[in-house]
Amino acid sequence: MTQLLPIDDFWQAQGPILDVRSPGEYGQGHLPSAVSFPLFSDAERAQVGTCYKQQGKETAIELGLELVGPKMVKLVKQAKALAPERQVRVHCWRGGMRSGSVGWLLETSGLEVSLLAGGYKSFRQWVRTTLATPRSVIVVGGMTGTGKTDILHALKGLGEQVLDLEGLANHRGSSYGALMMPPQPSTEHYENLIAEQWVGFDPHRTVWIEAESSQVGTCRVPPETMAQMEAAPTLEVIRSKAERLEILVDVYGQAMPAELIAATERLQKRLGGLRTQEAVEHIKRGELAAAAAIILMYYDQTYRHDLVRRGKDILTIDVSQMSALQAAQSLRYKVRTWNWLPAPP
Repeated sequence: MTQLLPIDDFWQAQGPILDVRSPGEYGQGHLPSAVSFPLFSDAERAQVGTCYKQQGKETAIELGLELVGPKMVKLVKQAKALAPERQVRVHCWRGGMRSGSVGWLLETSGLEVSLLAGGYKSFRQWVRTTLATPRSVIVVGGMTGTGKTDILHALKGLGEQVLDLEGLANHRGSSYGALMMPPQPSTEHYENLIAEQWVGFDPHRTVWIEAESSQVGTCRVPPETMAQMEAAPTLEVIRSKAERLEILVDVYGQAMPAELIAATERLQKRLGGLRTQEAVEHIKRGELAAAAAIILMYYDQTYRHDLVRRGKDILTIDVSQMSALQAAQSLRYKVRTWNWLPAPP
């Protein structure tokens, strides 16, 4: 018998999650582990919606049946291929006719089906509630090129709880942040990804987050997350400028020169025409460290301005000549020494 489950129980149920909304709806945002399993294409969904508005529910249902009929065998075969254990979880937008119809079809075909009560809409409400749940946060700050992301990864390798806002956004958070990265998710789906990790964090342990502005590329950091970051203690890592330039060249040195030039030219209003042109000429000659030194003039100034604007007390730690692992170990030790939060286990 088909089960209708609230979101918490739906998460714990067995089987793949089949999102029966249209591909466009799925692309805008979905449960992180869900598989796109559309009952209608985007065009068909629009067609049924128009029919509903113009001719009423009954006619729209008949049109929907007409569109779905030829697909029924294919849908069943796809579901069985995805669910060798014959258990599936199904949802649509509001937990209405689309998920109910697919649930009936798959159950009739011998699968055990769990439906999400309230559909994706209820999941989005859960996302908002989850993101607002308090956690013990430490923000890791530092100027561009100090290797903050690598330090966070090293902290995660040490067993720490880490929320990688840049990793989830597929962006490094600057004009150059999209280089050599896959496409970014929508802001809606970015929130879904963050909530999935947030709910899994132990509330009695620290969550480490890299300092970010409210926008990471095209993804907006959830306001609930930003509020907790603003209220959290910040630990600033410091490296020499020479080390920072070396790190930046190592990160971006594999990018195509044309991409580096385009990203530099996007900074012209802030960097200034002359400095921008000088940096571009260095890139053309393969002198990436020299170009990065010019570009850091803008990023360092912006960073200092942001510190003043926030007016926060920030504790610093010099990690010069340290590997990412050594820096991570040093940060853990400092946190334990300062007794800000419960010591890591």
